[in-house]
Amino acid sequence: MDERDRIFDPFRRWGYFQADLDPLGYLQPQPHPELNADSSELAAEAKRIYCGSIGVECMHLPDPEQRAWVAQRMESDPPAPDRQRILELLARATIFEQHVHARYPGTKRFSLEGMTAAIPALDAALEQSAELGAEQCILGMTHRGRLNVMVHIVRRPVADVLARFEDVDPRSVLGSGDVKYHLGATGEYVTQSGHTIGIHLVSNPSHLEAVDPVAMGRARAKQVRMGETGPAAILPILLHGEAAFAGQGVASESLNLGGIEGYSVGGTVHLILNNLVGFTSNPNELHSSRFASDVAKRLPIPIFHVNAEDPEAVVRVARMAAEYRYEFGNDVVVDLIGYRRYGHSEVDDPTITQPVRYRRIQETPALWESYARAMGVDTAEITERLHSEYEAAQTKARAVRKTPVLRELPPYWAPYKGGCYNDSYERDTGIPLETLRSLAESLVSYPDGFSIHPKVKRLLEQRAEMGRGARPVDFGMAEALAFGSLLRDGVPVRLSGEDSRRGTFNQRHAVLIDTQTEAEYIPLCHVSPQQARFEVYNSPLSEMGVLGFEYGYSRDYPEALVLWESQFGDFANGAQVIIDQFIASGEDKWGLLSGVTLLLPHGHEGQGPEHSSARIERYLQLSARDNLQVCQPSTASQYFHLLRRQALRPWRKPLVVFTPKGMLRHADAASPLEDFSAPRFLKVLPEQRFTEATRLLICTGKIVHELRMERTRRKDESTAIVALDQLYPFPEAEIAAELSRLRSVREIVWVQEEPANTGALFYVVPRLKRLARGRAVRSVKRSASATPATGSAKAHEHEQKTLLALAFTSATNFSSAA
Repeated sequence: MDERDRIFDPFRRWGYFQADLDPLGYLQPQPHPELNADSSELAAEAKRIYCGSIGVECMHLPDPEQRAWVAQRMESDPPAPDRQRILELLARATIFEQHVHARYPGTKRFSLEGMTAAIPALDAALEQSAELGAEQCILGMTHRGRLNVMVHIVRRPVADVLARFEDVDPRSVLGSGDVKYHLGATGEYVTQSGHTIGIHLVSNPSHLEAVDPVAMGRARAKQVRMGETGPAAILPILLHGEAAFAGQGVASESLNLGGIEGYSVGGTVHLILNNLVGFTSNPNELHSSRFASDVAKRLPIPIFHVNAEDPEAVVRVARMAAEYRYEFGNDVVVDLIGYRRYGHSEVDDPTITQPVRYRRIQETPALWESYARAMGVDTAEITERLHSEYEAAQTKARAVRKTPVLRELPPYWAPYKGGCYNDSYERDTGIPLETLRSLAESLVSYPDGFSIHPKVKRLLEQRAEMGRGARPVDFGMAEALAFGSLLRDGVPVRLSGEDSRRGTFNQRHAVLIDTQTEAEYIPLCHVSPQQARFEVYNSPLSEMGVLGFEYGYSRDYPEALVLWESQFGDFANGAQVIIDQFIASGEDKWGLLSGVTLLLPHGHEGQGPEHSSARIERYLQLSARDNLQVCQPSTASQYFHLLRRQALRPWRKPLVVFTPKGMLRHADAASPLEDFSAPRFLKVLPEQRFTEATRLLICTGKIVHELRMERTRRKDESTAIVALDQLYPFPEAEIAAELSRLRSVREIVWVQEEPANTGALFYVVPRLKRLARGRAVRSVKRSASATPATGSAKAHEHEQKTLLALAFTSATNFSSAA
């Protein structure tokens, strides 16, 4: 190590502790013994570089090339800043906020004041990225500064944004829509050199960091569409609040995804808008370390801290961050430390909880004004010019009679429809037998010399028999046939989830592993020479981040079948924010469609409270205005047709599928090959044998087969059994037709294995009563319970036997009819 490195290395490693980062002075420089050991000129130079307005953390990077790159950029003379451009952007950002504050007092807007340097930061990052190949930017952010970004980065007309404050067309969003600072927007950013970057600001709810994986999934989909140039052409940028970045786990999940195959996006630029206060909480109440950004230090990515009141340093860091992303294809974090001029929102009074801090803030001039004075520029002309510009936009906004749409959908969404269901959307999903046989051959083949596991070999031999029609087709093979047939016809398929390559229940085996070399072979990638792209990934042990990513992917690849599989159905509760705020309500709030499919294993089989219920009731409670499809296919062929229907129909709605566990290979759930040539998925599976029955059991899922077996054991010919394979939208016409066909039925019983306060009971029974036309309707179910299932296998068996017995007990012998 030479003398320069000997002196500089401690500053490269620890200099950020003594950097001047907080414009209000709360985050005081922290002494470090290694930084005070030398008073030479080299030490003074190192201190100037690493202890000024920029602090950098890069010495934890394991790659010496990356560490050297950061050090070289920090220790080189910075490029001359475009001060006029910085001033103009700062002035615009501030005066826009002041205009809105004056025109709409007491209205929430989540001002950017105190952090307006974020605008020239984004400008610099886009300028640098454009030079390196960026064509589009996927921008995810929370609500702070969102309206400002819409105007100055997305470049939406000011009048369009102000019209949202006027709320000119309330009748158009009765029961729907969203607040202005959650909305997405699209536009074009033209750089100084003339490059145009398409900007897509992703819609986001108040769950601040929930947008992170969604934006990444959207970026990944766009990159895949573009091919090899995708990672350079599509730039993801995420803006965070410091409290949410440190506190919300999905931010860490998203950081982790960035370095994992199947989820990487060529690096994301993270910009933390660090106010050093979260709502009313101080930093020591928000994170246990010095910086909110410390959660990112577990990853091999650099972190730049920068004082938000030094706009030239901010611009320099933003350019370095973008350059690093393109150089190494990796994430980079910029921690922009400033303040929040108002409270959490403009209706909040922060002087109650931070009175001293806010006295300092009130005494702090707007950054653009202090920067203008440092440049010797008179602020009066700029103020008058921008106020006049925003006043003219205000006049336009007041004249608007229909709320402007702030985004335009990409052309690939043109063929797809939302809104209410229409029969014209249906497509035939059956496949000729010869095609099925040919497809099956490719699904069970592997290269010569490939050392297949004996158990997998036996499974493939059985699947070969299924493909020839010599053995009924089980769920695993049905899924493979659905995927393979779609791929052959040009429909991409993407599946991810915990252990999804093999399958939680050993049912899929989408990836074959050579027992000698662990080389991989994926039969679904070899269906035909011109087939579409097939992807299957084992995800990290994460639900919210991964499902958010897949939802985002589906938003920018609507022609693909995009599936997320939960290891067990109830594990989806770890992703409830994504389900509630994006999947179920995205169309109603933002007019944005998605065809993402959720595979949720469900069924009471004595495996305990956490491995029994996918919580059917929750998805039915979320269902309204044809926003979702909620299905539980009872046979393998039904599953096949359902998957193909999801991909082939132009009606793009999220699909929730409750998939089987124990019934995956059960003979009663398997289907003859001929059923895969049937025209379509059946929402209701009718009674085939006892059409003169006097009692009708209606049910869904595994219990269908158990009831049929119990009926056979009892030799009961008076009871019909109908399977409800689509729960939502409720197949009212099909149920009504079946009730008309079974004219002898006098008693209708809804049977479910879930407790009374869960499952589909609350949803189905009122609808059956409406259709029954005077016939008795009751229900059989487990007693209401705070837990979905017992933890005792023997107790489960006893409960299940009782449930089946009650199902075959007529109302005259059953006093607790419901």
